[in-house]
Amino acid sequence: MTTGPEPQPRAIILVGFMGAGKTSVGLALSHVLEWRFQDLDLRIEARERRSIPEIFQQSGEAAFRRAEHAALAELLAEMSSSAIVAALGGGTFVQPDNLALVARTAIPAIFLDAPVKELWSRCQKGDNSRPLMKSENQFRQLYEARRPLYMEAGLHVDTSGKDVDTIAAEIASRLGLRWGAEE
Repeated sequence: MTTGPEPQPRAIILVGFMGAGKTSVGLALSHVLEWRFQDLDLRIEARERRSIPEIFQQSGEAAFRRAEHAALAELLAEMSSSAIVAALGGGTFVQPDNLALVARTAIPAIFLDAPVKELWSRCQKGDNSRPLMKSENQFRQLYEARRPLYMEAGLHVDTSGKDVDTIAAEIASRLGLRWGAEE
């Protein structure tokens, strides 16, 4: 039996380490595709009514991971019927329960990657409120521990030295998406 071409995805999940560009690329990609953008970290903060650093400081990482899992389940349910580009937090995709949730969907996960030195440099330019960014050595070790799990994503895109629009165009092209395509 012959099947037709792969259907175009109607939702996309961006995963990767801190500084990979998930939010920036997600915003650019959602704009040109005319899809909604959702940042899981912002969703968690809205649900919890406090910032992620506050959740880590006041309740610990385990409480944050529970809130993250609940927010991810909610987001994935929305993504089953809406055209959404979602950016997951750096640790979301590497949690076994979250990886299993994503794997049960037909939503493609795209791993945005760059050399750890570049990721560190990008994060140094930010607000430095990342709870798990303590030292360059710790950052490198965490990246090396997480990278094999990010590799479980169906598509890998190297963001090193590329601007946001170039990365967004590459993702759309590799997924066979047309610019300006609506739900």
